[in-house]
Amino acid sequence: MNAIARLQRMNHGSHFRALTLRGGEAAAPIDPFLAVDHAWISGPTFPPHPHAGFSAVSYLFLDSETGIDNRDSLGTRNLIQPGGLHWTAAGRGVVHEEVPSELGKTVHMLQVFINLPRDRQDAQPFALSIVPEDVPVVQLPGAKVRVPLGSFADARSPLVPPTDVSMLDISIEAGAEIRVPVAEGRIAFVMPINGEVWIDGQPYSLDEAKLPVNLPQGEDRVVTLCAKQGNARAVLFSGVPLRQPVYWQGPLALASAEALAEAIEAYQRGAFGKLQAD
Repeated sequence: MNAIARLQRMNHGSHFRALTLRGGEAAAPIDPFLAVDHAWISGPTFPPHPHAGFSAVSYLFLDSETGIDNRDSLGTRNLIQPGGLHWTAAGRGVVHEEVPSELGKTVHMLQVFINLPRDRQDAQPFALSIVPEDVPVVQLPGAKVRVPLGSFADARSPLVPPTDVSMLDISIEAGAEIRVPVAEGRIAFVMPINGEVWIDGQPYSLDEAKLPVNLPQGEDRVVTLCAKQGNARAVLFSGVPLRQPVYWQGPLALASAEALAEAIEAYQRGAFGKLQAD
């Protein structure tokens, strides 16, 4: 039987709602992931804010009604289009902001917080992006897998992120099944996105706000997903655990209390930089 994690329903103002997964102490059981928000955003929600010690990753689903206007204190300014992904490795600190590019239309996305190895948490921040047409796609009988991060079958994302993770956006037609191998030493979990998806023989959907973690369970290290009652979509996350402490304060997360205090002080004195004026 798979271990189960509960999703928290979160609303922030009138323009943001999400189903949120949070890791516990040392990010267990989803390490190296810290958190995943399955979010719907229809207007400006969060003012410019700092990040340090981890990576903030935004992935927009293809059914998103509009894109995200993304900018940071590094001078990055870009449009994340539906089907695209943007990775901000905050390192020693960055100021970041994302807003829907067209007000009144809804962005359907994942906001993923991924830990950085301790020795990279004080590194210079940087950003990576992949546009929708460059995301590899694997077509299988009754299933399609987009590979914005990591690899699957003979497809590999062109991005080389600072933390070893994989993210597979899996669409399954009614009655179809897909088997995803997970390499030794990696953790995996699956988040249902649309419809009812059966994961290793158990049904999951958004309505129940839960998902299986600590995958795979079998000795073959294969996760099986199928759609029995109609089309379904899920995202499979996997990565190599970092097994290091996590000290949170707001949007900052570092591997020691001392490093967290230093990051807070650096932000307060303006060392994270600032966003360019519109």
